[in-house]
Amino acid sequence: MPAMMALFFWLPLQGFSLDFTDLGKDIGSHAAALVERMSDEQALAQTFMLGWVGAVPSPLILDWIRDRHIGGVKIFGWNTEDTTKLAETVGALQTEALRGPFHIPLLVATDQEGGWIRHVKGATSETPGNMAIGASGRPMDAYWSGYYIGRELAVLGINMNLAPTVDVYTNRDSVIIGPRAFGADPAQVGILGTAFMKGHHAAGIIATAKHYPGHGDTNLDSHGVLPQINASFEQLWERELIPYRLLTKEGLTAIMSGHLAFPRTQAGLTPASLSSWFLQDLLRGKIGFKGIIITDDLMMNGATLSAGSLSQAAKEALLAGNDIIMLSKTPRLYDPIWTHLVDAMQQEPQFRERVRDAARRILVIKLTYLRGEQAVPWIPDLKKVASNLPDPEGTAFFLNLAARSVTLVKGTIDAPADPELSAEKPQEPNKGRIGVFPLIPEKAGKVLLAGQYEDFFTIGKRAYPGASGYWYDPEGGTDLVQYAQEADTIIFCISNAEGLPFLQSLRGLHKRVIVLSVLSPVHLDTVPWVDGALAVYSYARESFIAGFSVILGRIPPMGTLPVH
Repeated sequence: MPAMMALFFWLPLQGFSLDFTDLGKDIGSHAAALVERMSDEQALAQTFMLGWVGAVPSPLILDWIRDRHIGGVKIFGWNTEDTTKLAETVGALQTEALRGPFHIPLLVATDQEGGWIRHVKGATSETPGNMAIGASGRPMDAYWSGYYIGRELAVLGINMNLAPTVDVYTNRDSVIIGPRAFGADPAQVGILGTAFMKGHHAAGIIATAKHYPGHGDTNLDSHGVLPQINASFEQLWERELIPYRLLTKEGLTAIMSGHLAFPRTQAGLTPASLSSWFLQDLLRGKIGFKGIIITDDLMMNGATLSAGSLSQAAKEALLAGNDIIMLSKTPRLYDPIWTHLVDAMQQEPQFRERVRDAARRILVIKLTYLRGEQAVPWIPDLKKVASNLPDPEGTAFFLNLAARSVTLVKGTIDAPADPELSAEKPQEPNKGRIGVFPLIPEKAGKVLLAGQYEDFFTIGKRAYPGASGYWYDPEGGTDLVQYAQEADTIIFCISNAEGLPFLQSLRGLHKRVIVLSVLSPVHLDTVPWVDGALAVYSYARESFIAGFSVILGRIPPMGTLPVH
């Protein structure tokens, strides 16, 4: 490793240097000393986490790292199709950061929640997701999910994950949270979120709980609007905030603040991400959170509509108590957001001290998690990318998790007759009944598979050789009924409300209809007439394998529905 990448933060103070590998150092004092030596602009730069567009670093993001010495970068889905190229990119960005005056590495963050939200694609695992963990109900499933997802990120040099999502699935109509939640029970969400966090920490990843104080009670998306949630403080304290209270006691490292308004609280219509009451008084004061707070993307309308401009939103976010302001795109080097904040530091002592306090908190986290044997390598080893993605152990685990999470929502399962029972000892009422499952090929007759996922058809046709397939298109017309009339059994895969009209069109055909629900299972409430329904919570290949294994009777459904 080049000398300039030596594992230390260098503090040029009277010939004295602080060794970055010396875990015995007083981290708080070390961080404070570093901030003391920084200019206002250097301290401010630590609070910036920027994204960029494209698979390779743009010249502009490199300028921000080289000239501004920003503290972090955020990796989005548009950066990640080629995981080897992504690892090269992370190495290039860290190399520039380590050339800075204090040799401080970047926080490299992404959204790898598992299941539905998987920003780092390419060769990484596609997992069953949080709601599958909620259906299994096992904290160890949450721990190992966090561990294996974290281990894959570490191979790529990503040291911070904006996960776990600990929103409570309160509003069943939510299309922005849905299967991203562990479930509807706040205590269970807190327990599973804590286990996920512990798994991340074991893999060397900085875990970030989101979206504080809770995005689960609205069906609106803060990317486009500012959702208003009609919950009082008392309701929040006993529902949405329970996970944060539990995780904080267990050493939570970071929290993402959400662009959400709670008009029945002291914050009024101010987004929680810009509210000192939510961040300082409640989160730090009453709950006792000691880690760092990062905004959700400030380019989302939920923040800028309230503040009036992006520059003002950034200032209000830092004043409110956020330590990192995250922007999904790279602004120009002398964009108003930067000049506005630099001017504020020069003219407003209170803002200047808040920014320096934020920089100190960030450095405490970096000194704690970005050094030592468990730390994520700053410069990824490209040889390990091909051999460790997907994680070999994780692949087996995620298939087992998918199997444990399959939930029987509608239908009965055959209980075979016991041949040892005689006529004098009648069988139990459920013994020997004819159920919907298992649905073996001989029993199913002609099968029609209707869905929208390639893996659904691939695995379904392995289960039922000779089955026909119908890919339904919500934006086009439908001749599904015509195809269904030729079948004895229709196995229908549904993932959202757009599929319901197609499913409802099968009612009254007097055919056997089995539904395999992926993502949120709430749509199954509207089709009580179907013969059988299973929930698998993800469109990962492993989830389809597990779902068809239950349909065929190869494994039992062991999951419990995690929503009310």
